[in-house]
Amino acid sequence: MTTTRAKITALGTYVPPRVLSNADLEKMVDTTSEWILERVGIRERHIADKGVAASDLAVAAVKNLLESHPFDLQEVDLIVVGTVTPDMMYPSTACLVQHKLGIQNTWGFDVSAGCSGFVYALNTGVKFVESGQYKKVLVIGSDVNSSMTDYTDRAVCIIFGDGAGAVLLEPCADGEGVIDHVAQVEGMGGQYLFMPGGGSLNPASHETVDQKMHYIHQDGKNVFKYAVKKMAEMTERVLERNKLTGKDVDCFIAHQANRRIITATADRLGMPLEKVIINIDRFGNTTAGTIPIAMRTAIDEGKLRKGDMLLIAAVGAGFTSGATLMRWEF
Repeated sequence: MTTTRAKITALGTYVPPRVLSNADLEKMVDTTSEWILERVGIRERHIADKGVAASDLAVAAVKNLLESHPFDLQEVDLIVVGTVTPDMMYPSTACLVQHKLGIQNTWGFDVSAGCSGFVYALNTGVKFVESGQYKKVLVIGSDVNSSMTDYTDRAVCIIFGDGAGAVLLEPCADGEGVIDHVAQVEGMGGQYLFMPGGGSLNPASHETVDQKMHYIHQDGKNVFKYAVKKMAEMTERVLERNKLTGKDVDCFIAHQANRRIITATADRLGMPLEKVIINIDRFGNTTAGTIPIAMRTAIDEGKLRKGDMLLIAAVGAGFTSGATLMRWEF
């Protein structure tokens, strides 16, 4: 009996053209390019212009996907958007993307999982394809982090950039495509990485604005410690479940939050750095956008080819974490 699986058949990415370099940040806060490179490994990040929202980046990523893989968007059954910077509280970013792309007779929703947003959205889309009911699912990771970054907070503003990526999921035969995934949430981590203002607990007011409650709040030390530990745990778990080791992986793409987290995970898996994709120096942390953008980097650098075993992983606010193992199919 043949089992329906899901595979990625197309990829599109987009980052805004405006670049914020370390040299620019040196003029804005008390920091140096050398310190930023040593701590997180970032040289520059792309920043959206005022008025450009997550749905705009998402639409641009889908249009980029269509350039290399043209198909009728009216065939899309479902749109899943991973984001923590939606255009607004509601309607969902998925609804806005559907409208802007003019797709009819589809449905969709957003997934909020912080930096794990793309991994969670991808695995959700995979399950819909595996059900046999859906043939084409758009999975998008899109975040405009600059919209919630305090550029007087030197511990945070050096990290984040804006960007989006989109993939198309379609059915495939057993033995191809997405093989397995693991995921976990640990809500105790909410105190270390969060945006306190704007929800039902702290609705927008003069007080919440004055107290900078609509910006990212991060305890970098605790986030780093958890991410190093959990990234390794999740990648090892999905490999062990499939009787594989790091040596069986052709390409490893981790969420691009910190270069030291990525290299520590690769070292624990016994993976040489030539198999590990690191582009945080060029884009910073684009939250849900990092993994699809890194997929593009991997292809462009010749490190991800058809038939390769690909491992992706992320840890994000919540805390959330997840890892997915797949056979790359294009």
